[in-house]
Amino acid sequence: MNKFFVSVAGLLAAGYLGLSALAWYHDTTYAEGAAARPAASPEAARIRDILDRNACYSCHSTKAVLPPYASLPGIKQIAQFDTERGQRYFRLDTLYAALHDGAKPGEADLAKLERVAQNDTMPPARFRAVHWGTGLSAGDQHTLLDWIAHERKRWYATPGVAAAFENDAVQPLPHTLRVDPRKVALGMRLFHDPRLSADNTISCASCHALGTGGVDNRKLSLGVGGQLGSVNAPTVFNAALNHAQFWDGRAATLQEQAGGPPLNPVEMASVSWEQIVGKLQADPALVETFAQIYPDGISGPAITDAIAEFEKTLLTPSRVDAYLRGDARALNSDEAHGYQLFKSMGCATCHVGANLGGQSFERMGRAGDWFAARGGALTEADNGRANVTHDPHDVQAFKVPGLRNVALTAPYFHDGSVSDLREAVKQMAQYQLGTAPSDADVDALVAFLNALSGTYTPSPALAAQP
Repeated sequence: MNKFFVSVAGLLAAGYLGLSALAWYHDTTYAEGAAARPAASPEAARIRDILDRNACYSCHSTKAVLPPYASLPGIKQIAQFDTERGQRYFRLDTLYAALHDGAKPGEADLAKLERVAQNDTMPPARFRAVHWGTGLSAGDQHTLLDWIAHERKRWYATPGVAAAFENDAVQPLPHTLRVDPRKVALGMRLFHDPRLSADNTISCASCHALGTGGVDNRKLSLGVGGQLGSVNAPTVFNAALNHAQFWDGRAATLQEQAGGPPLNPVEMASVSWEQIVGKLQADPALVETFAQIYPDGISGPAITDAIAEFEKTLLTPSRVDAYLRGDARALNSDEAHGYQLFKSMGCATCHVGANLGGQSFERMGRAGDWFAARGGALTEADNGRANVTHDPHDVQAFKVPGLRNVALTAPYFHDGSVSDLREAVKQMAQYQLGTAPSDADVDALVAFLNALSGTYTPSPALAAQP
């Protein structure tokens, strides 16, 4: 009997090896959507060719169709493990779409691909052992890194960044964003106006106080009638730089985000925009101000547009920005070392861009079961992005938070479950990166994160406001 099972295992292994040698290179026969379409340019085609030759799409897309032999006993379990793990770390669909459309690739996608190319970590060793010929050549690595640098400079490098940091995944803040000064001034008034809530007690600033890092420093925020929200309030500072708003990304723009809390029954609890507009129309000065800016006067879209315009001014440049713009003395040695660790450990593969985050959705616990370690019953909010997309692959995925002013915005994570920054760093290293940094490295990382505390300078448009 034992010999029989050994023989079967041997046949399966031989078949696996033989089929692998012939068939598991990526082929458009086994792809759907963007991966099956031609690339937009010769440069994009070269990147596609590298990804295709290494079968990247097979494990890093929910739309890939694996070859028939992948359903054989034994092989099926291996394939399921590889695809589940691959999709947890990096889904290539949006990158393939960008290569087809000629659109800008995702900022986090570039950082993840860069890390793979630099460290030659993909495909995994086990995959290479049976898929002969896969693995990045030196030429592949060079091509990928050159393309990434080109795309990063083309789409994401902040004007004025020092040449030494031009190709960093992290970028300095822009000095300003283009705004309408009249809307900024009106939006500031509305941001602090409790009449947007049902009982005139809660304003936007109640949960996003500008004097406390743009948050309320509570695990869960208090709404009308003392109701508790379901997630920790993210900072409003620099939120204009995020690719989507809220932890689950349900708002695509700042204006959509501004329209959420007033009608949320747990937060500001107004029953309709008509209710809010009715209260504001009783204020003659406000009616006149709206009429000067918005032809239709006070309305829900006008209110949220003005608030969003004000929020575009909530930028908080820090010493890190001066450093990235070329002032080598802006950071001390511990902080500068922390920045190098931030990049080398892999933190900057998700905490990318000028806001050091906010550009992608990532599963909480990519390298370990963070929720099991946290304990307690799972909540609806713990579903994360899946509450919006209803895609099981998005369960427990959240918008990566921006890290600017992070030393001021405790408690941390979507549930506010960690109150100490050092502990948050250690948990992220363990459950997202699968590593355990030394105490000295944690100290350096925390020093760098503290250096991200910035200064908010009110817009000149607000100078004349009472």
